[in-house]
Amino acid sequence: MDPRQDPIRVLIVDDHPLVREGIAALISRCEDIEVVAEGASGAEGVELFTRHLPDVTLMDVRMPGMCGIDALVAIRAKAPRARVIVLTTYQGDALVQRALKAGAQAYLLKSDVRADLIDSIRAVYEGQTRINPEVAVQIAKHINSDPLSERELDVLRLIASGNSNKKIARRLQITEGTVKTHVKNILAKMHTSDRTHATTLGVERG
Repeated sequence: MDPRQDPIRVLIVDDHPLVREGIAALISRCEDIEVVAEGASGAEGVELFTRHLPDVTLMDVRMPGMCGIDALVAIRAKAPRARVIVLTTYQGDALVQRALKAGAQAYLLKSDVRADLIDSIRAVYEGQTRINPEVAVQIAKHINSDPLSERELDVLRLIASGNSNKKIARRLQITEGTVKTHVKNILAKMHTSDRTHATTLGVERG
């Protein structure tokens, strides 16, 4: 590192201590990057970002309470030019698109952290965008897919929890006939005739 250049200041936000420790250990080997703070939740991540104003934030997607994408939205509302790398074990195309739409500059699978994290931090700091190639393929594959509506997503989540149409109707305060219509639309959009397969696809795609 050029001695006249300050290191890239990084905030780590992940609810798993071992993940944070592993990332911090990787970064500690680099002279041009330093960890300025670590958070265990989305809400804490927003608070720490406001306090430290890091150059790059590493944000886990799935956390209890405020999820990583909601935290990203909150951070970008405070600092529109904030640089955020989303970390996740999921490569679902819908999740990626939500993250990128919210303002993430990179989407990195945790399985690739050891190999790609440092280069991703440097690239994002320089204003570049990075997406895992496998994830990019998933986006391309479904780019023209008809997205599920918010109500259809609600129905799919309840199906995934094992609820019958009757229970879903009661939970959403709609008729059982309306639930059946939503289920029919979900299966058509996801190109399957099976509720279980639709649920599996929904999880895979985020």
